[in-house]
This record gives sequence, structure tokens and C-alpha cells, in this order.
Amino acid sequence: MLAQWRRSELLPPVTVAMASGGGSMYLLLGGSGVGKTLLVKRLQKLSSKDGAKDLGEPPSTLPTVGTNLTDLLIGKKITVRELGGCMGPIWSSYYSDCCCVLYMIDAAKPTQISSSCVQLLSLLSAEELMSAPVLIIFNKIDLPCYMSLVEMKSLFRIQDIIACAKQPITVVETSARDGTGLSNVMQWFHSTLHD
Repeated sequence: MLAQWRRSELLPPVTVAMASGGGSMYLLLGGSGVGKTLLVKRLQKLSSKDGAKDLGEPPSTLPTVGTNLTDLLIGKKITVRELGGCMGPIWSSYYSDCCCVLYMIDAAKPTQISSSCVQLLSLLSAEELMSAPVLIIFNKIDLPCYMSLVEMKSLFRIQDIIACAKQPITVVETSARDGTGLSNVMQWFHSTLHD
């Protein structure tokens, strides 16, 4: 009974979008522990009115259970909906409400590669996302054990995915921890804004 109650507490995607006051909805997906929450916090700081040049120390984060909504001001207001990695089986419930997708992968955890690839292919084949621009983010490049972008592209067969996908796909590598590559993420946001 408790599990049913918790699930019923999740607002339907359209209701949440309307409650957030309009703007464009971006969906942030990825496995557990890939750095989604830290990325959003860093982007929020970068998009603030003072446009923080120095990100400072990484803020503390907790694993996302459920969804987090974060508003960013990037030319205009956009809302990033972060879905916890544990919610993978129901991610598709949120596809119809978004205009763009950010998919994050831990480049320092080779044991997650196969599941990340399966999830990526699943979301790229979803009917609701056929025209949604997708940003694939290989995160944690600050760690000594990370796999290079060339290695990751090869393992994921990114060129084949891009050739077969109906939606535009952009690939970046980042470190949400030290800020490397976040300017590329901000640039992608700007390129996806519709007047």
C-alpha cells in the first residue's frame, strides 16, 4: 500500500510543467551516480544573474529519488527535470512533456557502459522523442580512470547511432565536479532555444 501511495504522489508530467510556470522542459536522464544533480547545480550557478565565473568547491549532493525540477535562465527560462537513475523503468512516462533530452554517462565507470548504452538506444527509439535534440554527456573526465571520448564513442558506436537516429545528437565530455566542458553544455542549451 505504501508503494502505491508514493507512486500516486508523482505529479503527471503535464501538471508539473504547468505548475512550473511555462518555459521549455528539458529532461536529464542517466544511471545512478553519474553526476546529474551536481551538473544541474553547476549549471544553475553558471546561469544565475551574476553568471559565476568561479564555481568554487562542488556542493554536496544526495542521490535523486523521484524527480527534481530546476529553473535555469539561459536567454529565457528553461526547466530541467532530473529523473533519478532508479526511475529508469518509468522514464518514458516523462518523454511527451519535454522538448530536449540530456543523457549523462559516467566515463569513469566501465561497468555501467552496457546498461547506459541500452538505455540510450531505448530513449532514442521512443516515438515521443523523435524530434527532440539530444545531448550525450560523458561525465567525470576529471577522474584518473576515465575513458577518453574516443574510447567512449567507439564502445557506444556513436557514429552509427548518430547516422541512424532521427533526432539531432550532440556529444560532449564534462567534469561537473571541476567545471570542465560546462560551457559546451551551456552552448547546447542556447542552440536548442526556440523563439
